[in-house]
Amino acid sequence: MTTLTITRPDDWHLHLRDDAQMCAVLPYSARQFARAMIMPNLKPPVVTTEMALAYRARILAALPATQLTCFEPLMTLYLTDNTAPADIIRAKESGVVHGIKYYPAGATTNSAAGVTNISKCYAALEMMAQINLPLLVHGEVTDPDVDVFDREKFFIDRVLLPLMQRFPSLRIVFEHVTTRDAVTFVNETANPVAASITAHHLLLNRNAIFQGGIHPHHFCLPVLKRETHRLALIEAATSGNPKFFLGTDSAPHSQSNKETACGCAGIYTAHAAIELYAEVFEQANALDKLEAFASFHGADFYQLPRNHDHITLKKETWIIPTQLEFGAENLIPFRAGEYLSWKMI
Repeated sequence: MTTLTITRPDDWHLHLRDDAQMCAVLPYSARQFARAMIMPNLKPPVVTTEMALAYRARILAALPATQLTCFEPLMTLYLTDNTAPADIIRAKESGVVHGIKYYPAGATTNSAAGVTNISKCYAALEMMAQINLPLLVHGEVTDPDVDVFDREKFFIDRVLLPLMQRFPSLRIVFEHVTTRDAVTFVNETANPVAASITAHHLLLNRNAIFQGGIHPHHFCLPVLKRETHRLALIEAATSGNPKFFLGTDSAPHSQSNKETACGCAGIYTAHAAIELYAEVFEQANALDKLEAFASFHGADFYQLPRNHDHITLKKETWIIPTQLEFGAENLIPFRAGEYLSWKMI
């Protein structure tokens, strides 16, 4: 196969940052994806519908003219201990907020204002279940007694299972799953639960952080896991199961904020996202499953129409740039200076 044409995909988990940095990275996502679920962990976080509308307006204003009608940002609100049912109703009625994001406080970048105890959100979650607004979860506990590599597994037992028992009709996206435990859980639950999978968790295991020295550009949260977990993710992504779909969790940080004594968590993949997924699916002899994973399953779960236009990938070797502009700074993209074997044309 030398070319592959698929329905234009969507990215169900994307960080765009803001202002000049957003302007630098936005065209890469808009080039490939028709829609993207925009994460709300700005400073300050996007906690109201009014803030989401303003952020959406900034995104649309930053789009190049050629992409203005080709890309739709789907907005989310940042769940806090103080999110009220009225906030949920306003979000749903806006028509532009498509999910509420649950960050456990301190779990990842800009999550300090996140939820300290999920029980404080029960009224908001009850309203979300009633009006059919999905909950998007960063599935990790932050308890200091839990090893960082086990946080996802403990989240299932301590938070997710009780949450599902209390709100069985609540639609939940278990975002950026990283373990065999999470894959098994999503496969086996009868609740309306789906999961997004990133390209970097499909391509790397935790050895990639430490081979030949510490690689800060391979540090992300949830952190990379063992090879057995990576293989489970590949199996899930290429299975054709509609519970699993594409979500890049592309998270840009400046080079100086990554290559420092206390570097930020996040891997930037939006520059070559669909090509990276194509590489994974080709290696798994499952290119015929890429379209559904990238273009159908997420739209169906979010109850949005599938896209009608198409993109074409060509079997062509090219080199990823060693760095990209990121406002006034530089950004090191995933696989910088390395070869890719598929290219969107």
